Amino acid sequence: MNFPLTLTVSDRQSMDSELDAAVAAAKAHALTGQRHGILVTRHGVDKFTVALSETVPFGLTREHQAW
Repeated sequence: MNFPLTLTVSDRQSMDSELDAAVAAAKAHALTGQRHGILVTRHGVDKFTVALSETVPFGLTREHQAW
């Protein structure tokens, strides 16, 4: 997978499952370099990005509201 991942969800259930899957993939990718944490940004009611971030310490996941 390439990061950042952009997700557009249609309902709460798909939001939870898609975000969980994207964060799990990001964690697996972050383990290879052990330099990045994970940043989940909410851009609106139904749009998110999941990214590897040098500003988030390795091993942590942070959430950010951008709307």
